[in-house]
Amino acid sequence: MATGSSPTQGAFRHLLEWLDEGVQSGGEKYLEMRRRLVLYFDRKNCLNPDELADETLNRVARRLEEEGGITDSPPARYCYIVARFVFLEFQRRPWNRQVSLDARPELADHPPPAARDDEPVNDPGRLECLELCLQKLRSEDRDVILEYYRGEKRVKIERRRSLAARLGVSINALSIRACRIRDRLEDCVKACYARL
Repeated sequence: MATGSSPTQGAFRHLLEWLDEGVQSGGEKYLEMRRRLVLYFDRKNCLNPDELADETLNRVARRLEEEGGITDSPPARYCYIVARFVFLEFQRRPWNRQVSLDARPELADHPPPAARDDEPVNDPGRLECLELCLQKLRSEDRDVILEYYRGEKRVKIERRRSLAARLGVSINALSIRACRIRDRLEDCVKACYARL
């Protein structure tokens, strides 16, 4: 798949306006569309759903820039049409084909890769850093992030709806806020853990 360059700032702004369909969302529609595309590619078992979602939105932005607008299809539908083509191109890549370990015995001898930073690790030092970093947050942010990740499956969804209602924000706005808090926490934990 020949991936093009990132869209210009003007093209990206045009994409945001087109996705908003005349209602200013402050980028929430873009984030929601990107999240839905990542899920789409993830359901199709793509190795890099984030990259494919970004490529899809880049192509849509370039087409908007070239043609000035897309009026023959609603934004979500058009994004999924482009995503389908991106997926078909992804499947044609020779290095994306699945190969049995029996066919590649040299791979079976290698140990699994080490845990990544974003994988949960029951390391006492990391957990201690997390506790310290949680204490450094403003109490309001700490309450939000703890409530946001509390529970499992349906319970978690209901808690998030309740939290959004309590804060007087949409689910998308809550998601963005939690993402920003989590990013700050991750940076703090990494810095703390590096000092241990």
